[in-house]
Amino acid sequence: MSGCSHDCGSCSQDCASRITYDKPHELTRVKRVIGVVSGKGGVGKSLVTSLLALSALKAGKTAAILDADITGPSIPRSFGIKGGIEGDDTGIYPRSSKLGVKVISSNLLLENENDPVIWRGPVIAGMVKQFWQEVIWGDVDYMFVDMPPGTGDVPLTVYQSIKLDGIVIVTSPQELVSMIVEKAVKMANKMNIKIFGVVENMSYLKCPDCGKEIDVFGTSKVDEVATDFDLKVLARLPIDRKIARAADNGDIESLIDEDYMGLAIKEFER
Repeated sequence: MSGCSHDCGSCSQDCASRITYDKPHELTRVKRVIGVVSGKGGVGKSLVTSLLALSALKAGKTAAILDADITGPSIPRSFGIKGGIEGDDTGIYPRSSKLGVKVISSNLLLENENDPVIWRGPVIAGMVKQFWQEVIWGDVDYMFVDMPPGTGDVPLTVYQSIKLDGIVIVTSPQELVSMIVEKAVKMANKMNIKIFGVVENMSYLKCPDCGKEIDVFGTSKVDEVATDFDLKVLARLPIDRKIARAADNGDIESLIDEDYMGLAIKEFER
């Protein structure tokens, strides 16, 4: 409708585009659902999602990850979770990491984690809804939804199907950063989704000898972009072999004491 604010919760109109969020499984109780998004791929959304879950644990909260990146899933690998998932007449059960992060991902449905998922958009979107509606998540303080890049089927499905408390936008220090963030911001605004802030990944490299911070991808523009779009900078993640090694080896939880996302968790609690 003309002048639509996309805030269906406060609207009395009965229009065709009205959003009706899907209900989770009856045995699921999630206090906060946070989407992790970006306008392009390769910026580290899955890494940020994993670190957010760890910071939630460090803050004494329970955490879960819904891996909505159906064709490019990496969450199970980062947490060292292998094998399939189980279900019964009641529903589907997520897997749990060593420290208790609950995870569901398309990779857990594959016979081989290296097998490609060659599905069309509607099937992929349907699986995301199934992960939300049919998985028995139990009691969860924070659920983080790791979304694929861009503004296509899956982000739209998540925005229209799952009642998000807000999103975190992930970016990198390259010249494209303004355009990347602007795409994500505009989609969130059109869908009336709150933006908690922005995380800059690969922000700098710290010299192991002198400790100097080196701008590998050029001078960071995250502060400038944050000001332009009235966003908060929640974290700047370094290029660090320790982080890459932990993720590659399925030992991302070894980084829990680093608390890279502590500020973000505080922002969610406000």
